[in-house]
Amino acid sequence: MRDHDQRWRECWGDNSAGGLGDGTTTASTTPVDVAGLASGVDAIAAGDRYTCALATGGGVKCWGYNEFGQLGDGTTTDSALPVDVAGLGNRVDAIAARGEHTCALITGRVKCWGANLNGQLGDGTTTSSSLPVDVTGLSSGVIAIAAGGEHTCAIATSGSVKCWGWNKTGQLGIGTSSDSSTPVDVVGLTGEVRAVATGGRHTCALMTAGGVKCWGYDEFGQLGIGSTANSAIPVDVAGLTGSVSAITSGGNLTCALRTEIGVTCWGIDLTGQLASGATFDRGAPVDVPGLASGVTTIVAGYYHVCATTRNGEVMCWGGNDTGQLGNGTTADSSTPIAVRNADGTVLVAANASALPTSTLLPIAIAAAIGIVLILAVGRYAMTRRRRQ
Repeated sequence: MRDHDQRWRECWGDNSAGGLGDGTTTASTTPVDVAGLASGVDAIAAGDRYTCALATGGGVKCWGYNEFGQLGDGTTTDSALPVDVAGLGNRVDAIAARGEHTCALITGRVKCWGANLNGQLGDGTTTSSSLPVDVTGLSSGVIAIAAGGEHTCAIATSGSVKCWGWNKTGQLGIGTSSDSSTPVDVVGLTGEVRAVATGGRHTCALMTAGGVKCWGYDEFGQLGIGSTANSAIPVDVAGLTGSVSAITSGGNLTCALRTEIGVTCWGIDLTGQLASGATFDRGAPVDVPGLASGVTTIVAGYYHVCATTRNGEVMCWGGNDTGQLGNGTTADSSTPIAVRNADGTVLVAANASALPTSTLLPIAIAAAIGIVLILAVGRYAMTRRRRQ
């Protein structure tokens, strides 16, 4: 279902590099209109202080931080207004972004651009690029993409998953900690994968059978296995009841949308992003309270999480130091609170009654919340240098 109401093109939070796209570098604790998006927008994706939008016609525009060329316009100059990504034409089906790199799914193949210090562009090099480059070996057959902090993953039509980039904590899922600048097969996924979500240094997959498997960094319990031990191969998330319809991973946390029960999260809880009422990490899933009207989409950022409800409200919780919760304050919240417009009214998604109950279409997981164009990424907290 697609609609292109102007209210879908609003952003809030940190704006130090122009990532809100309103022509300024002033942070906003309430939604502001992105300038220069005259046509309809189907999806959005956001990384470290920058944002990209997939236009209805298939083209991509990006704005904000651009030190590594992540805006894809052939420069490394920040832009507080949307600029066209070069060389993609109007054939893009999905986009994904996190950290300082961006990827696009184009009729079954993948192109990426931006930072490439650990091979996250997948072109066989570690050279950053301000223009889209082809991901090696993915010229066809890809149905979904997801961008992590410094790694990237894709789902093939067969349901298998390939990942590439930084792998110090096993986030590629290949049984080793060796980086790869080209796609490699994730091991141990015996059933078809329905969706994949990439965090800062971990990855999770929603299996067709309904279970969730995660791998990579686990210092804060973001793998959901009841411990803090990293895993270089997929492991089952424990204690998920009900049918899982969507997943999302933030910097060091993961959340699942369960069809009949609601939202469950696990991992870091430094700023209340688990909505558990107490700020301590959880290595097992805990339910998020206060979402009684039912949730249709979820997306996790580095320090906060947002969701849309069946009545169209946008609810966020967790860290709020730059206004990323969108409620007019900079106070953290360990319970979901409604995003509000500058006049104090609650932000409501267009055609809320028609929203789907999940986002598990063959689209980039990073753009899964594009139904109402809300982003929950926040500032990337890791040092931007090659990892060893």
